[in-house]
Amino acid sequence: MKGATGHTLSPFIDGLQSAGVDVNLVCVADLCIRPCLGCFSCWVRTPGRCVHRDSMDDMLAEMQRELLILATPVYVDGMTGPLKTMLDRVIPLAEPWVELRDGHCRHPSRNSSPGTAKMALLSVSGFYELDNFDPLVCHAKAIAKNLGRQYAGSLLRPYASALPALRRNGQDVDDIYLALRQAGECLAQEGLIPRDIENRVSRHLVTRDKYIEGLNQQFREQYRAHVTEHEATRPKR
Repeated sequence: MKGATGHTLSPFIDGLQSAGVDVNLVCVADLCIRPCLGCFSCWVRTPGRCVHRDSMDDMLAEMQRELLILATPVYVDGMTGPLKTMLDRVIPLAEPWVELRDGHCRHPSRNSSPGTAKMALLSVSGFYELDNFDPLVCHAKAIAKNLGRQYAGSLLRPYASALPALRRNGQDVDDIYLALRQAGECLAQEGLIPRDIENRVSRHLVTRDKYIEGLNQQFREQYRAHVTEHEATRPKR
């Protein structure tokens, strides 16, 4: 996985693996997953089986692993479209009947295993403020409840794409990557991500004014480079 999500996810996966977790990394954007039709065939006509034959056939098995990590950048206050499409397609794992669970209407799982399965979130954002993650975290916690999973924590990294540049400019960012690795180890060994590690991953490295100045300068340089390239390739009259 490339980009800010990938380089943030990598040390976290290293931590999970060092603690003995068998990790299967799936890039949902590379899969062929059609949108849910809302036809309920997987509940009534072919219980547990969707009408679509696509990559979701394999993903349904992956979704039943004991530990599920959702990793996504923030796109317009939420997760990416491909990830949401994939999650919409997990209803074959549930029974159509409705039961009360923790005072809320839920569909029981077809999987009869005890409720020890867990889910965690890792996300990056191009913005500075941590509250940009709030809608996504709220959504992720709701998904965990719907799937009957314990929510094990959130690893949220603002302006994650700037970390390599900050390191090149002499800023110490190693503790961010160390905290991500430790988060993986703790999740594997203790079943949750400690709050102090979450805070270390999210900590600010520069002031907001410095961040805005640097980001705007970067985009101005990219824009000027594009204009210069366009001018150089435009046919002369």
